[in-house]
Amino acid sequence: MTISSERLQGSSGHRWERLWVSLVAVLLALLVGAVVILWAGRDPILAYRALWEASFGSWRGFGEALVSITPLIFTGLSVAFCSRTGLFNIGAEGQFIIGQMGAAIAGYMITGVPAVVHVPLALAAGALAGALWAAVPGLLKAKLGAHEVINTIMMNYIALYFTHYLVIGPLKGHSYLPVTKQVLESARLWRFLPPTRANIGFFIALATAGVVYFILWRTTLGYECRAVGLNAEAARYAGINVERNLVVSMMIGGALAGMGGAVQVLGVQHRFYDLFGFTGYGFDGIAVAMLGSNHPLGVIAGASLFGIMARGSQNMQSVAQVPQEVVGIVQAAVIIFIAADYIIRRLVGWRRSQKAGQRLVEAQ
Repeated sequence: MTISSERLQGSSGHRWERLWVSLVAVLLALLVGAVVILWAGRDPILAYRALWEASFGSWRGFGEALVSITPLIFTGLSVAFCSRTGLFNIGAEGQFIIGQMGAAIAGYMITGVPAVVHVPLALAAGALAGALWAAVPGLLKAKLGAHEVINTIMMNYIALYFTHYLVIGPLKGHSYLPVTKQVLESARLWRFLPPTRANIGFFIALATAGVVYFILWRTTLGYECRAVGLNAEAARYAGINVERNLVVSMMIGGALAGMGGAVQVLGVQHRFYDLFGFTGYGFDGIAVAMLGSNHPLGVIAGASLFGIMARGSQNMQSVAQVPQEVVGIVQAAVIIFIAADYIIRRLVGWRRSQKAGQRLVEAQ
């Protein structure tokens, strides 16, 4: 049992192939959406133009698009990091929710400190809450072999109902709605594009993606995590502590999702809202990570695509009379085509062989 250095480092050819798979998947998904729109008797060009203009037709739209993109970067990074260690983190949703609660509590309970101290503390509280929440399925996986998919799904529901109890009970704010108190001004993230809600959380997300890249490809921890993800038994034979890396990876994934929840509270909501259901950011993060091939740069691109589509769905409905559900169809199609990347790879390989054959004939 061996782990090749090429697989650990990642060849440039393999990276380009994954990029092409993602691009082809997106194009095919948009084509599927166009067919559905045509079948409904609407204009797909007008619909996609409305989708685009919702995010790029004005500064307000652009700012709100950044608001939609930011949490998806965090949850996408969470899922991607765990995937690199061979873990399927379905629990980013619950970790995101717990991170929101942790940041909200730190945001209004910590008093008498300046923003330069309060903001990092509140962000750290959200990240720590997410990490501790993710440690449970991580330990169960490492010590008992319990599958992380089942455990993280259950932890999602525990997070949902636990926070619901908190906002209707001990942490209920001064409102008839199930919300916490507002975070203090010193804990709020600066909004740089008023009157939109765009805040520096977006740049924190980009910086976090850079940190994740550095950890995965420039540190011993990242090397060990990727080795475990490629072949756990070979990694164990090489002297790597597999169990420790499983727990650490899950906790890092939880911290990333928790920080996403913290940014959402400190930069957008300014309190914890009980939505009587899941936010959806954690589940969309799975799709974002898949689309981005579990690479930080790919996650940013995937989050941008999904965020823009989420932002533009209402505009598409009002301008082109196309139901918002069409965006859901496009997103689902992206996942289907990514999951069927083997077929796309074969198509790309077949096309390459066709071109090679043509060049050979022309040379003769």
